[in-house]
Amino acid sequence: MVNEDRLIKTLFELVRIDSPSGEEQAMANDLKDRLQSLGFDVGLDGYGNVIGKLGNDDAILLSAHMDTVEPGRGINPRVDGVTVVSEDSTILGGDCKAGIAAILEGLTAALESGVSLKSVEVAFTRQEEIGLIGARNLDFSRIDSKNAVVFDGEGPPTQITSSSPTHVSFDIEVTGRAAHAGVEPEKGLSSIRVSSELIVRLPQGRIDDETTFNIGVINGGSVTNAVPEKTMIRGEFRSHNPMTMNNLSSDVNNAIEDVKELFPEARLDLTMNTQFESYSIAESDPAVDLLATAYGVLGQGFTMLPSGGGTDGNVFRMHGINAAVVGMADHNAHTVREYVSIPELVNAAELCEVLVRVSV
Repeated sequence: MVNEDRLIKTLFELVRIDSPSGEEQAMANDLKDRLQSLGFDVGLDGYGNVIGKLGNDDAILLSAHMDTVEPGRGINPRVDGVTVVSEDSTILGGDCKAGIAAILEGLTAALESGVSLKSVEVAFTRQEEIGLIGARNLDFSRIDSKNAVVFDGEGPPTQITSSSPTHVSFDIEVTGRAAHAGVEPEKGLSSIRVSSELIVRLPQGRIDDETTFNIGVINGGSVTNAVPEKTMIRGEFRSHNPMTMNNLSSDVNNAIEDVKELFPEARLDLTMNTQFESYSIAESDPAVDLLATAYGVLGQGFTMLPSGGGTDGNVFRMHGINAAVVGMADHNAHTVREYVSIPELVNAAELCEVLVRVSV
């Protein structure tokens, strides 16, 4: 049986371990120790992801990511009614440590029950928040599971992500010509001016029900008395529709060509990278079928909703693993208003416990 007090204690311990993207080593060491204490054969792959296995037969994979976004250092969690929150100067880190806590408690409760368990694999990944990098570098030769449940969705664990978009990131480096801004500005070509002409030609915000476009970072210049020579523009676009993705790629390239005609002496260098590919699943998907059976044991229904974000589930499915992403009780992720619902977190741990039973 899931122990609520122990579950909350585990969540508190995890969120107090600083693990911003790229700095997950302390978190990985802690999780390795916890899994070993549960009897798992566990280690780190070459990229620093934590991989553990209990049993030798066909396994189910349970997964969550170790990293958090900023501001995520020195987190001080506390219980506020039926939620866990942090001080308002930091995120809580429930994304995705609520998912990890639910997995650990579910496994602990299942082992304590004394019932026969399925073989279980666990993958706790690095650098999910900056492009699913840990999952993309995961040593899949150490993963045997054909079905996976990823605890990394927002909301209750009865919410399954039915689809996720393709995500393309882009960098545009704009090169103008430097000059002294007060003495001879006419000899310069401002990369910021060129960049502004480009940005106003690009789409922004929500394009349609399944598509978004965003310019997220602009870096240019260093001092006020010099015409800036270099400016970097970073952005992304996402859509569930492949044709729309192609059209947006063309929009970016066409905007660049238009600006090159306006400023023939400027240089604009574009780099595009597909961070993850879209997927769509139905109730007939093997991973959803596993979850539906578990929900039935718990006397719960479930919903399937599309998401505009990506998770390690995108990568798992690209590698032939039937992955379903479920809610992990986290809300307002990536903000200082983030909170974890304690009743939903208990339900997530209970779901995990049921999933690893042989009878399910």
